[in-house]
Amino acid sequence: MNSTQIPQATAVDVVFPVDGNSLARDHAQALQEALCRQWPWLESEVQTGIHTIKLVPGTQAQAMLSRRTKLLLRVPTHRTPELLASAGVDLVVTDQPMRLGTPHTRELFPHATLYAYNVAATNADEVAFMADVTRELAELGIGGERVCGKRQQLTLNGGVLNTFSLMLHALAPEHSLRVQCLGLGPHRLLGCGIFIPHKSAAAV
Repeated sequence: MNSTQIPQATAVDVVFPVDGNSLARDHAQALQEALCRQWPWLESEVQTGIHTIKLVPGTQAQAMLSRRTKLLLRVPTHRTPELLASAGVDLVVTDQPMRLGTPHTRELFPHATLYAYNVAATNADEVAFMADVTRELAELGIGGERVCGKRQQLTLNGGVLNTFSLMLHALAPEHSLRVQCLGLGPHRLLGCGIFIPHKSAAAV
């Protein structure tokens, strides 16, 4: 398949600068709730995901936000005009106020190696997790290789959610775009199953 035959991405990342002082390290559920109050359609759009906000490393429950902090929403392309017109949105996440600045879009491109910080798992069993991943990728018609990374946990109101990081590599261009647009597994509004480009599979 040459470059002119690669399908166009049906989703895009919308990038908001974030102005705020701090954010709880376990903020995924609170962020989802705050954003869904602002844009209720986030819950019904299949291709929508909320990227994990990158925080300053540390052990405290609260992390300071830097001036470079960004919020990324992966959304179907037809939703971008509404979001691009949404500069100056005020949110409260885990009792911390934050303001979203003027957004811009970041297109998805067919990278051969992709990485997800978190992919939701039904339990802490890596073998079972990889079996689920293999099955879902087969259903999506996505080939290539996959490497499981470390297990983590997201703290939720009802308990914890087990996740694993995951690398996909040796992806065909159309497969790369498909998994970026569709994601993998549930809980994408909690930051799970969202893939971004990565330079090398050796980093897992």
